[in-house]
Amino acid sequence: MEVIFQFAPYGQEFDPRPETLVLDVGLKTVPGVIDHHHPEAEPECAASLVVKHPELVLDHLPEPVEKLTIITHRWPDFDAVSAIFLSLKLLEIRKAEESLKIIADYARMADSATIPKNVELSSTPYALLRALYAGLQKPEEEANQERIQEGLRLLKLLYEQVRLGRDIVDSRQILQGIDRYEKAMHRVEDDYFGYLEDLEKAEKVQLNLPLSRESGNRLVDGLIVLNPKSFLLKEWARRDVFNSPLGRGFSFLLSNFGNRRFIIGVDPEAGVNLRGLGGLLNQLEKEKREKLGRPVSERWYEGDCPFFDYRILDSPQDGPALNHREVREALFEFSRQVKTQG
Repeated sequence: MEVIFQFAPYGQEFDPRPETLVLDVGLKTVPGVIDHHHPEAEPECAASLVVKHPELVLDHLPEPVEKLTIITHRWPDFDAVSAIFLSLKLLEIRKAEESLKIIADYARMADSATIPKNVELSSTPYALLRALYAGLQKPEEEANQERIQEGLRLLKLLYEQVRLGRDIVDSRQILQGIDRYEKAMHRVEDDYFGYLEDLEKAEKVQLNLPLSRESGNRLVDGLIVLNPKSFLLKEWARRDVFNSPLGRGFSFLLSNFGNRRFIIGVDPEAGVNLRGLGGLLNQLEKEKREKLGRPVSERWYEGDCPFFDYRILDSPQDGPALNHREVREALFEFSRQVKTQG
């Protein structure tokens, strides 16, 4: 079977198409389109949805096809490539065997940022793939294709190891001795020093954020970082119990990539989320876009699906109208409102 990969903007909506699978994008969960970025989705990632509901793949493609088109989002991540690998395996073996479930569980862990903190980052397949991706300095379309191939290569190896009964959460022993993964391990280890540089220049903040499962709020440590050097900044920061004043790691992170993109997130283990901050930013974004004459249809992503539970925000895809000062002020206003509301 020939497989063709295509890439779509984050948040693009798709309907099912013949001889096509849409994975980790599409804004619906139906046979042929498997996405978790919508309010009606189950609290699963795309990869775990593929294995939990194999009929979404098999009912859409009941018979072998000569040419399959797979559409995922641009800059595919661990969840996207895992969903692709698992879908292709399902089409090959026609059932969700236990080995596929283990791979899906790991992808869910990686996508939800809940990889155990007692596992060294350089021993995790997720971090190694991030390191391999960080080394791809190519135009977007070419980099997207290479990300898929790099991810499928790693997942094939992990699948083989799972079938042998090996643990893939801490994968150092099974990946040692393979040159590309040895180099990736060293790149992850070196990235820690990039994190320390980011930490040195970061603005350290404390914020009151709403509790996820009950009323009230919690004070957390956070970092605001301009143009981070570390590609694993989020992971290092959340593990950094030594430099965080509260001793729980930096649970909040705002990364500003050259004022072209802002990514905001909180650690799931902190028990807090950002519900309401997206609404505030979108209101301010709309007001500024109206003044600038920019399209008001583009919005901040608020993480409003059960899997993310408002823990992630991402700026509009055409670039934010709000600048760093305005985003920062909105953040602190949000924290004041949360503290006042109790």
